[in-house]
Parts: sequence; structure tokens; C-alpha cells
Amino acid sequence: MRKLKITLFFAMILFVLAACGTDGSSEESNGDNDNNGSKFDLVEDGKLTFAASGEFKPFSYMEGTEMIGYDIAVAEAIADKLGLEVVQEKAKFDGIVTGVKQGRYDIAVASHTITDERLEEVDFSDPYYYSGPVIYTRADSDIQSAADLDGKEISVSRGSTYVEMAEEYTDNIPKVDSDVVALQSLASGHHDAVITDDITGQTAIENGLEIENRGQLGVSEQAVAVAKENEVLLEAINEALQELKESGELAELSKEWIGVDITQEPEELE
Repeated sequence: MRKLKITLFFAMILFVLAACGTDGSSEESNGDNDNNGSKFDLVEDGKLTFAASGEFKPFSYMEGTEMIGYDIAVAEAIADKLGLEVVQEKAKFDGIVTGVKQGRYDIAVASHTITDERLEEVDFSDPYYYSGPVIYTRADSDIQSAADLDGKEISVSRGSTYVEMAEEYTDNIPKVDSDVVALQSLASGHHDAVITDDITGQTAIENGLEIENRGQLGVSEQAVAVAKENEVLLEAINEALQELKESGELAELSKEWIGVDITQEPEELE
């Protein structure tokens, strides 16, 4: 009987020790998971879900069922630096910032220009490229510069900063789903002008659209949009972008997809 009690006593001790060991392993495992993405507030743990329009060549456009382009390559490089799996979400441009704010996407890498209005909704990273709005017309147009835009029909992409720019010259502003659609419509004889990014317009010309550049309207900063409460993720993205800039990888991605380095801040226009 005494031997039985001793045996049961040691059995209980071994059971308790085993249970403690299991709990410790579980906590250690959870700690590992925290290091792999849980430290960020993400749509899906371990994955970086980003949104882009897929309609803004060469920054984001479709190849089969996947988006490719400069924006997409930057998003993938950021995710790699953060040790996260990347998840693409194609969305209409004018709804992307709202989607980030509401938590449908972790970030937007969609060529968003930093504006005061958008900063009321989301936070932005440091710029990952610099660009500028340009006036595009047909070759036979009498529009030679911004001074000729008053009262003209100016088409722009819906939800873009170009809407406000066009409003400085006219109330006749057809809004379309993408800059490329606006430029195609212009080349087909519709509208008097289009205001869009200089790279997008130049790419359209290289692809055969018969339109012309009639002057740049300024310089803009494009950045990654992040929800305001996600400060840890924003800080990590800025660190990743800094590493990509210092290593030259960001400039190489720009040259690969755009043909030139647009990652350096240009001099102010005169």
C-alpha cells in the first residue's frame, strides 16, 4: 500500500511538471508568432494586405489575375523587409483610402499624393517617389499652357488630387475610373485636356496614344497610406523604406518599372 502511495505521488509530480513544460512551450511559441507579425495590427496575422487600383500603368496594372508595376514591387519589398507574406487587393482608386481607414486593407501602395484632406483620414509614410501633374491635350489643341485652361473641359480620375487642380480652371470636369481611361478618351476626341501624372502620360504616349504634354503644374509626393491607429506598422514601413533607399533597391525598382529614378526629391519648379 505504501509503495502504491509513493508511486502515485511521483506520478502526480511528473504530470504537473509536464503540464508546466507544455504551457511554457506554448508561451514561447506565441512569442515567436508575435515576432512574425502579431506585433502589427493586421487584417490577417503574418500577412501584409495592401490595396492598389491595378489601372495606373506603369505603377499598377494587371497581368493575368495579378497586379504588377512599380507600386506593387514596392509593396512586395516592404513586406519582405517586415517578414510578412504579401496579399494583393485590387480596388477602385477613390475608395482605397476609406478602405485603409476602415481596416479592410493594412496599407495602400497606390500612388497616393500626400494631401491635407487625406491626412485627416489616414497617416502617410515617407515618400517612396516624387512626380507631378501635367496637362495633356491632342496635337491640334489650342491649349499651350495652364493659362489656356480656363473654362475648358478637363477630364481627371475620380478621387485623385487632379480634381482639385482642375477646379481651379473650370467647372466642366468629367471624372472617370482611371487616368488611363481619361487619356484614351482624350486621344479619341473627347475632352479638351486631361491632368494626370507625368509618368502615366508619357507611358501612354509610348504605347501609341496621340496626345501631347503641355506643361507641368507642380511636384507631388507619393507615399504609403496607413490607418492612423497603426503607428507601429507606420514606423516599421518608414524604416523599411529607408533601408530600401540606402541600399539602392528602391531606385533600381523605379528604373525597372518606370525607366528612370523617381525616388529622389526634385528641385522646386521655378
